[in-house]
Amino acid sequence: MKNARLFLLFIGCSFLASQVLQAQPKSAIKRYLYVATPGIRDYLGYGGHGILVFDIDKQHRFVKRIKTQGLHPNGKPSNVKGIAVSIPLQSIYVSTLESLQRIDLTTDRIIWELPMPGGCDRMSISPDGKTMYLPSLEKDFWTVLDCETGKMIQQIKGFKRAHNTLYGLSGKYVYLADIANPWLYQVDAQKHSILQKVGPFSNFVRPFTVNGKENRAFVTVDSLLGFEVGDISTGKQLASISVEGWNKGPVRRHGNPSHGIALTPDEREIWLCDGFNMRLHVFQANPPYQQLTSITLKDMPGWISFSLDGKYAYPSSGEVIDPVSRKILFHLEDEQHNAVSSEKLLEIDFRGSKAIRASDQFGNGKVR
Repeated sequence: MKNARLFLLFIGCSFLASQVLQAQPKSAIKRYLYVATPGIRDYLGYGGHGILVFDIDKQHRFVKRIKTQGLHPNGKPSNVKGIAVSIPLQSIYVSTLESLQRIDLTTDRIIWELPMPGGCDRMSISPDGKTMYLPSLEKDFWTVLDCETGKMIQQIKGFKRAHNTLYGLSGKYVYLADIANPWLYQVDAQKHSILQKVGPFSNFVRPFTVNGKENRAFVTVDSLLGFEVGDISTGKQLASISVEGWNKGPVRRHGNPSHGIALTPDEREIWLCDGFNMRLHVFQANPPYQQLTSITLKDMPGWISFSLDGKYAYPSSGEVIDPVSRKILFHLEDEQHNAVSSEKLLEIDFRGSKAIRASDQFGNGKVR
């Protein structure tokens, strides 16, 4: 009888202990928007110099400014050209006209800064966080780098003006846009060699995005207020879509009417920048690509991306938009309540002090 009572007491204590453990909250995930500046040319009036961090779950309020390098020879902050993250290495990377920086996400300290012969542009990192494709500054090559050391693995030549770069979600392919060429290049990420060209499109390829299955590319091109669609499976152009109801006009930056395009993460919509009219145009992401609406912005947009969950749209003009209601919810502001704008931003989520996932600076589709 005594043993039976002890056994029941043991079972009861074990049950209570398990209940206490279950009641303890798991370490909360915190979501932050990392914005690299000067992210519009080298204009310091759009947020100064550094990486500005905003709390996504607290109305995108300013949290901190991370000090960065990346200076012109005269000591003035250089144009930020790209931003990317390696989760395994717990590092964020910022490219400028002249150099590439690796910064520790836990300590915010610069691990290294490397000058890059030929300069830098908008890079992309493999899903496993090990390899970076870094374009030269509109020269004839891309450099493949080891993300930990910054050392060159290989150089890929044969282009005219290297520019935008995007790793596909599979990690098998990288997509390269040469802005003096009407083709989008698909590269074998294991062999670091060109696999095929998609196009030709109607003009030189500018910002672009790719869906999660990597069978469709949506590109902006010079002189078109609109976008074009490429079939990655066949390498052929499928469609050219013009914005209806709005006229083209001179733009202050980038030179082409639509500089910036993104898929919503669920791939239901395409969001397109319109510099002259200072708007975003929203389209269905399936043929016939119906134009749905337009959203007025406070400044000329030159880029567009989304939060990981798709609940927020981030044009480079500094607004935070609800993609469902199309309403502007917040405006990014720094520690002195100055407006912040940048074409180089992404989301990083943390559990405690450890980064556990990150978005891409491109608005690529997430449906696999």
